Amino acid sequence: MCLAIPAKVVDILNDTIVEVETFGNRAQVNTSLVEGLKQNDYVLVHAGFAIEILDVQAASESLALWREIYAAQPN
Repeated sequence: MCLAIPAKVVDILNDTIVEVETFGNRAQVNTSLVEGLKQNDYVLVHAGFAIEILDVQAASESLALWREIYAAQPN
């Protein structure tokens, strides 16, 4: 099973690498699979690659579901 995590682009480092943030964690991801990415866009990230640009509503809905999953985990 493959999972993709929504993340917000916080910095564009070069033509193929951006820094993203999700749940307070930052990571550098490859953007060679998407075009026209801008700072503050939301992307789905899988295996270190941005695989899709999301609109704000879709990103918010997905992040809400992830928060529910995290909250349901035992300590």
